Amino acid sequence: MDAVVLVGGEGTRLRPLTYEIPKQMLPVVGRPMIAHVVEWLAGHGVDRAVLSLGYRADAFVEAFPANRLSGVALEYVVEPEPLDTAGAIRFAADKAGVSDTFLVLNGDVLTEFDATCLVDFHRSRSAEASIALTPVPDPSSFGVVPTDEAGRVTAFIEKPPQGTAPTNLINAGIYVLETSVLDRIPSGRRVSIERETFPEVVAAGRLYALASDAYWLDTGRPPQYLQAQLDILWGRRVCMPPAPEIRAGVWVDPSAQVAGRIGPHCFIGPEASIAEGATVDDSVVCAGSRIGTGGVIRGSVLMPGAEVGSNAVVEDSIVGPRALIGDGARLGGMTIVGVGAEVPAGSVLDGSRYPSS
Repeated sequence: MDAVVLVGGEGTRLRPLTYEIPKQMLPVVGRPMIAHVVEWLAGHGVDRAVLSLGYRADAFVEAFPANRLSGVALEYVVEPEPLDTAGAIRFAADKAGVSDTFLVLNGDVLTEFDATCLVDFHRSRSAEASIALTPVPDPSSFGVVPTDEAGRVTAFIEKPPQGTAPTNLINAGIYVLETSVLDRIPSGRRVSIERETFPEVVAAGRLYALASDAYWLDTGRPPQYLQAQLDILWGRRVCMPPAPEIRAGVWVDPSAQVAGRIGPHCFIGPEASIAEGATVDDSVVCAGSRIGTGGVIRGSVLMPGAEVGSNAVVEDSIVGPRALIGDGARLGGMTIVGVGAEVPAGSVLDGSRYPSS
C-alpha cells in the first residue's frame, strides 16, 4: 500500500529551530521524527511512502540518500508552491502515480493508531474516504467529526468555538482515501481537505470515521514536541530508544561519557559528555552534546552537538543543534534556542525564543 505523508510546512510554531531544520527532521529521542512516522507506516503494510515536500525539501533527500527507511521505499515530491492539505495530496499522488486505495498522514503526528483496522473499516463500509478520530479534552482547535451509528460522518466542523462542539472526537490527521477523492480536488491551487474536500464527500454520504483512544500526539507546538520525548522515556508510547537500557527508564549509548548523575527517565546519545557534578533528569541528550560541571538538565531536550556550560540550568526547554549555553545561564518555561545560537553566560531566559528572529 502507498501512503502520502504531508511534510511540506514551515513549522512556524517551532521557530527558531525550524528556520534551518524542517519540523519532521527534528529529533525525537535520537531519531528524526519522520523516521518514527515511517516505521509506524511499515508496521501497517505500507511499502512506499510518498513524501509531499515543500519547505527545506533538501534536508529529507540528504538524510535518506538510499531512498529507503524501515524497509519502506521513499519517493519525494516537491510542491512548486504551497497547495494546502488537499492540494498537496493530489499533487503528490498524481506525481507518484498512486493508483489504488492509499493512506494519508500528517507528518507531525506520532501515533499507535491501528491503521490496518482503519483500512479494513474503510473497505467494509465501501467508503470513499475514512478518517481516524481521537478524543481530546478541548476540541475547539481541531476539526470535529460527528458520526452516526454506522460510522458515517454527518458533518465536518473545523475549529468550532469553545463549548459548541457536538463531540470531543477530532480529526487525527490519518486518512484512507480512494483515488476518486483526487478527482474532487481542483488542481493548480490551494485546496483544504478539511474545508472543501471532506464536506463534499460528506454530502455524497461516503465519508466515514473510526475512533480510537490509542496513543496520538500532534507534535507541532513546543510543549507537544517536548512531550513526544518524555512519553517515550516514561513508557507512555511503545518505542525503544536507540541505545542500551542500563536501568529502568535510562538509555545510554556505550560511547557516551557519563561522570555526572543521570535519571530517572533519560536518553544519552552517542559521544555525549556529562561532566562530574552535572545532573540530567527526564531529558534527552542527543549525540555529541556536552554538559559542564554542575550543569542541570531537567525535562528538556539537547539536540546534537549542543553544549551547556558549567553551573548552567536548562529546565522544560529545547536547545538546538550546536547551540551554546554559557556558564551559569538559566533557561526555563519552554525556552527554545535556535541552531548554533550562543546564550551568554549568566543569562536568564524564561519562555523565550532565542534568537527572537
